[in-house]
Amino acid sequence: MPSSPLNGRSGLPDRPPDPRPEGPLPGHQPAARRRRRRLVVTLSVALALAATVVLRIAPAEERSTGAAPAGRAYEAATSPGPAYPTAGAGSFAAATGESPVRGLDGPVVHYRVAVEQGTGQDPDAFAAEVDAVLGDPRSWIGSGELRVRRIDDPEYTDFTVYLATPDTSEAMCAAGGLSTEGYTSCRLPGKVIINLARWSEAVPDYGAPLAVYRAYVINHEVGHEFGEGHQTCPGAGRPAPVMQQQTYGLDGCLAYAWPYLEGVRYVGDPVT
Repeated sequence: MPSSPLNGRSGLPDRPPDPRPEGPLPGHQPAARRRRRRLVVTLSVALALAATVVLRIAPAEERSTGAAPAGRAYEAATSPGPAYPTAGAGSFAAATGESPVRGLDGPVVHYRVAVEQGTGQDPDAFAAEVDAVLGDPRSWIGSGELRVRRIDDPEYTDFTVYLATPDTSEAMCAAGGLSTEGYTSCRLPGKVIINLARWSEAVPDYGAPLAVYRAYVINHEVGHEFGEGHQTCPGAGRPAPVMQQQTYGLDGCLAYAWPYLEGVRYVGDPVT
């Protein structure tokens, strides 16, 4: 077996006896002890170098596989983002079929419902929500002088309710001279354009469920189609008129989605 430095041998033939007297010279140590000391020093230096390499390598490994970067990547990948696309195909699919006539009396206003393609939204499902809002007794039929009905024939339609992505709704509104910055909904003659972002998440600090905001935005924009202008909050703590621009804030009022309150038309002062 080859000799090892651990036993004080080098693997070479034994050297002739040292002619010096036995025992260490003053200030010197025996050769074996010096070799052991050098070995200890060498091992210590090697361990220190290894520790330095580990310290230098660890951060690189941590960046690629460590817990902290993986956690940051996981948070970025799973952080909630918009539950809707900001842009779609720019073309629309109309809801099929028609609704019953809703309302007690008066002329029948016919409307159609269409959803931008590529949004993942179902036109018939959106139409059902629009039908429920416009057919509610608290909605515009509450006057007893107006009735509504959804149809799918554009030739006989008085107006169309569109559900469009922020980008498409902005472009549609801008074509009529209205600036929405991709945030609000709008109405142009014969076109009620509902912004998908607002339909999906309402607005911050609205203080009411999403269903309330959805009813509000439909009634508000359809109100413009019926000739209604903007109104102000009548007082802190009171319901907000449906023609108040509730998307921009309630000004002390409480969220309210309907033109009629307890069977009476509920209004605020007109915006001048």
